[in-house]
Amino acid sequence: MTISHNVSLKPFNTFGIDAKANSYCNITSIEDLQKVLKTESQKPLFILGGGSNMLLTQNVNALVLHINLKGKEIVEETEDKVIVKAMAGENWHEFVLWCLKNGYGGIENLSLIPGNIGTAPIQNIGAYGVELKDVFVSCEAVNIKDQSLRTFSKNDCNFGYRESIFKQDLKGEYIITSVNLQLTKHNHTLHMDYGAIKQELENSNSTKPTIQDISKAVIAIRESKLPNPKDIGNSGSFFKNPIVSTEHFNRLKENFPEIPSYKISDSEVKVPAGWLIEKAGFKGKRFGDYGVHNKQALVLVNYGNANGKDIFELAQLIQKTIKRLFEIDIETEVNII
Repeated sequence: MTISHNVSLKPFNTFGIDAKANSYCNITSIEDLQKVLKTESQKPLFILGGGSNMLLTQNVNALVLHINLKGKEIVEETEDKVIVKAMAGENWHEFVLWCLKNGYGGIENLSLIPGNIGTAPIQNIGAYGVELKDVFVSCEAVNIKDQSLRTFSKNDCNFGYRESIFKQDLKGEYIITSVNLQLTKHNHTLHMDYGAIKQELENSNSTKPTIQDISKAVIAIRESKLPNPKDIGNSGSFFKNPIVSTEHFNRLKENFPEIPSYKISDSEVKVPAGWLIEKAGFKGKRFGDYGVHNKQALVLVNYGNANGKDIFELAQLIQKTIKRLFEIDIETEVNII
């Protein structure tokens, strides 16, 4: 366990922002994590996972703890189900592929989501009709103040749409070290309600789709819309899809008859933020080295050497424009640092 100084975080964030860390420590065991927290907890700390859900707008004047805990194992198994434990530093998509290779179903719709296992519960990651909470059993986390290891059940986590207790009441208090998920071995429930998945399966002539087919369809859809961070710096969907009252939506529909929506309840409707941003004229718009992706308006991109502050100012401009045009507040899904 070594603490380095003045370390560039460019390789460790998918936006590719060249911000510097005042101090940096690569964490590969829970014991090392507890040890460094015990000796350094009085200093400002910055917890880094896969770096896929953040925008660095400045240098990080703190000790960066890069959580690189590795490993996965079966902790419980029956004829029909399996509970898999994965350590926080495992890459999410590689874990999904490992599960599919072993015939475990439940997270195939979450293929190709960037980031690591440890940050998945914080965000309650979701895509194409499936959320992490649907398969979540528990997670273990270290308390930053006293270094104790605590187990959080599904109920403890207070999951919501892209929300959890780790973003709310316990924000900044715990570091997740592992996650337990319950997956199916047979009779998988396939989630194909999203039109894009149905269309992709038809295109590939999948008449009796498997969990592997669903994953391939999702990967094809995401690759057609979302740029690979290795090619263009980005953090996936930058904004959350806003939820508005049915009354407000009906007023919008009078002016924008084509506006898409997803019913949440009799009183609430979810509106795709990407549609709002595209309608506002931002899709494909470029400002020097940064801009809005030309295939998916939800994605802000770094074409080369943009700084985080410029990208953040673009995000604020988009938010103000959406508020002015639609009277809707859209929130960032990405953490602004």
